[in-house]
Amino acid sequence: MSDVLLTARKFRVERKSYEIPGRGQVSRELVVHPGAVLILPLLDDGNVVLIWNYRYAAGAELLELPAGTLEPGEAPATCAARELEEEAGYKAGHLEPLCTFYTTPGFTNEFMHAFVATRLEKTVQRLEDNEQIRVQIMRLSEALEATVDGRIIDAKTIAALQVYHYRVVRSL
Repeated sequence: MSDVLLTARKFRVERKSYEIPGRGQVSRELVVHPGAVLILPLLDDGNVVLIWNYRYAAGAELLELPAGTLEPGEAPATCAARELEEEAGYKAGHLEPLCTFYTTPGFTNEFMHAFVATRLEKTVQRLEDNEQIRVQIMRLSEALEATVDGRIIDAKTIAALQVYHYRVVRSL
């Protein structure tokens, strides 16, 4: 059983009831999300394209990889290409899946698809009216260091950079 408590532009909040064997019926509130993408854009020189994104919930500008919400019926790779250009102002010549994960399974079913974007071509940002984003080019080694020294505190960015690093190191 499910009751819709709130319908927002990109998600809804539902109260769902389910059975726990031996304990009976329980209910939980769940943020129902259509899914999202994250892009790790690598320039030909090995630098990574990051963004400074103002996050209202954090009350701060966070250093992140570009990301965005899937539109209804949209393929993750299509969304990744769109969001990379909108937020960072680059088109990818090649997108390769990196990993997938639940962002915060304690309260949402948001499932994220991470991609590595290469063969980048500079275009222009196409920000939405509610976005405040600045592009930051950084050496990949510095971005990885920023995930451990506190400059990057966005979990999805930390996860993608570390998974990428692990795969690169493991393949050497």
